[in-house]
Amino acid sequence: MAEITAAMVRDLREKTGAGMMDCKKALVENNGDAEAAVDWLRKKGLAAAAKKSGRVAAEGLIGTATGPQVGGMVEVNAETDFVARNELFQNFVAEVAGLVLSVGDDVQNLLAATYPGTTHSVQDELTRLIATIGENMTVRRAKRFQVSSGTVATYVHSAVKPGLGKIGVLVALEAPSELEALETLGRQIGMHVAAARPEALDISAVDPSALEREKAVLTEQAAGSGKPAAIIEKMVEGRVRKYYEEVVLLEQVWVHDGESRVKAVVQKAGAKLTGFTRFQLGEGIEKQSSDFAAEVAAAAGTV
Repeated sequence: MAEITAAMVRDLREKTGAGMMDCKKALVENNGDAEAAVDWLRKKGLAAAAKKSGRVAAEGLIGTATGPQVGGMVEVNAETDFVARNELFQNFVAEVAGLVLSVGDDVQNLLAATYPGTTHSVQDELTRLIATIGENMTVRRAKRFQVSSGTVATYVHSAVKPGLGKIGVLVALEAPSELEALETLGRQIGMHVAAARPEALDISAVDPSALEREKAVLTEQAAGSGKPAAIIEKMVEGRVRKYYEEVVLLEQVWVHDGESRVKAVVQKAGAKLTGFTRFQLGEGIEKQSSDFAAEVAAAAGTV
């Protein structure tokens, strides 16, 4: 059997990104043949990724990227918050966010796109990352805005690095005004969206079924007052206006001064707000509770 040196293990680790012990085992299994060891690790990585694919991935990072009159955002999930601090994972999220600018926000197209600086796909890079870090990961969703004139601004809350964090917002602003001032406004709107959590851009964009449910609840509440039907109708109208102020971005009170409406702020800037998206990490994913002590004991039993 060929002698497996520390230098051989280090070289294989640098080439593949796999763990030290995995690299040593790959070289032992392939009698020191580095190329065969690379193939062995790739096969092992694929198998490892498949085993991990059933685990719930609700942590990770939101990544944003911008270009001239275009902006993109992506959510990439992992199993633990620890991975969000991993530089390999952070770089992956940033690269995929950048791809959204040119590829678009269809996740399947993103996964099929060529990963920057390589000849393989984003999906292949993700598989390698899963094998290297040892957790299930998914590219969950993405969003892209483009404007004909103006800017697409981004805001990231709880950022671990520029453009990477737990909450991300894209804001599309159409305007011929000075770009620097428009980007500042876009960032301020992004901060507002992160805090106020609007559900629709304007009244016309409110989900009709959600509005009907809200009206039904408000009508029943008002009916309990025992007042005449005409008064009840006006009470419901007033409460619906209040509902719009809670869920419609342009109708909300501007968080930066507590007085103005968002639509007034945008109009004063000579701009038109054409779209926004807010991603919060892991929202809507059902997290599984687990017995950490039991997990540790189980892991210890497999070592």
